[in-house]
Amino acid sequence: MLYFIFYRFAMNSKSGLVYMWISFEMVINIIMTILYGYVYLSIFTAFFIGNIRRPVGFYIMYGLHIGFTVISTGAGFFVELNLFLSQLPFVVLTILAVVLLPLTLYSKNKRENLEGQLETANERIAELIVFEERQRIARDLHDTLGQKLSMIGLKSDLASRLIERNPQQALIEIKDIRQTASIALKEVRELVSDMRTAKFEDEIMRISQILKAAEMEFVFEGDKNALQVPPLVENVLSMCLKEAVNNVVKHSGATKCEIAFHQNFKEVYLVVRDNGQGITKKQAWRTGNGLKGMRERLEFINGSFKIESVEGTTLTVTIPVAITHQNVKDNLKNI
Repeated sequence: MLYFIFYRFAMNSKSGLVYMWISFEMVINIIMTILYGYVYLSIFTAFFIGNIRRPVGFYIMYGLHIGFTVISTGAGFFVELNLFLSQLPFVVLTILAVVLLPLTLYSKNKRENLEGQLETANERIAELIVFEERQRIARDLHDTLGQKLSMIGLKSDLASRLIERNPQQALIEIKDIRQTASIALKEVRELVSDMRTAKFEDEIMRISQILKAAEMEFVFEGDKNALQVPPLVENVLSMCLKEAVNNVVKHSGATKCEIAFHQNFKEVYLVVRDNGQGITKKQAWRTGNGLKGMRERLEFINGSFKIESVEGTTLTVTIPVAITHQNVKDNLKNI
C-alpha cells in the first residue's frame, strides 16, 4: 500500500520531487525483494521511469533502478535461497523487463515527441511558404501596377494640358493611356496565374515610355541584349529597375534619368541616376514597400543595392554572377 501511495504521488508530481518519490519506490522494492521475494514491484517502477522525459533524469534513475534490482535479487538468494530458486524464471524475466522496458518506453516517447515536432515544423514551413508567396505577389503587384498607374496619371495630366492647344496630340496620349491600362490588366492576370517573367529588354522600353510621359530626358548606357543570367535573376533585375524609375518619377523632381548596365565575369551592375533633389540614407530606409521589396528580392539571389545622394540620387544594384545559378537553386530548395 505504501508503494502505490508513493507511485501515485510520483504520477501527480510536476517538479523535481518526482525523483524523490521514485527513490522511495526503489527502497520499498529492495525491502520487499529481500524479505519476501516480491520482485514484481520493480516492473511498475521501471514502467514509470520509462516515461521520464528529461534525458539526464531518465538515465540516472534507470541506472540506479537496474543496480538496486540486481543487488537486491542477489541478496535475496542468500537470504531465501529456496524461495528464489522456486521462482527463478519469473525473477529472470523481471530483471529483463527492468532492463528493457524503460529503454523501450523512453525511445517510443522520444520518437513520438520528434514526430510531433516534425509535424509542427512542417505546418510552420507551410505557413511560411504561404506568407512568402503572399509577400511575392504583393511586391509584384506593387511594382507592376505602380509603374503603369504612374504612367496613366502622367499621361492624363499631359493630355489635360494638351486638349486645348493640341487636341490631336491629346488624343494620341489618351490612346496611350488606354493601351497602358490594357497592358497593366494583362500583367496582373499573368501575375495571378504565376506566368509573368519580366524581360530586361522589355522593361527598358517601358521605362523609356514612362520617362517620356514624365517629360524627363532618358539616357541609357550598355548593351541590354548582353544580359546572360537565369530567368529568375532577369526578373528580379527588371523589377528593381521598374521600382527605381518609379521612385525617380514620383519623388525626385528630376529632369534627367540615366540608366547604366553592364555585366562582367564576376557581377551584374545596374545604375539608376537622376539629377533631382536627392534622398538621405535615413529617408531611403524609411521608404515604403518599394525599396523593401527590392531588398528582399535581391537578398534571395544574394544581390544588394546601395543609394547615394550627390547632385541627385544614384541607386546601384549589384548581383554576383559567379554564384547566381547555384545560389538560386539553393534558395529554391530551402523554400
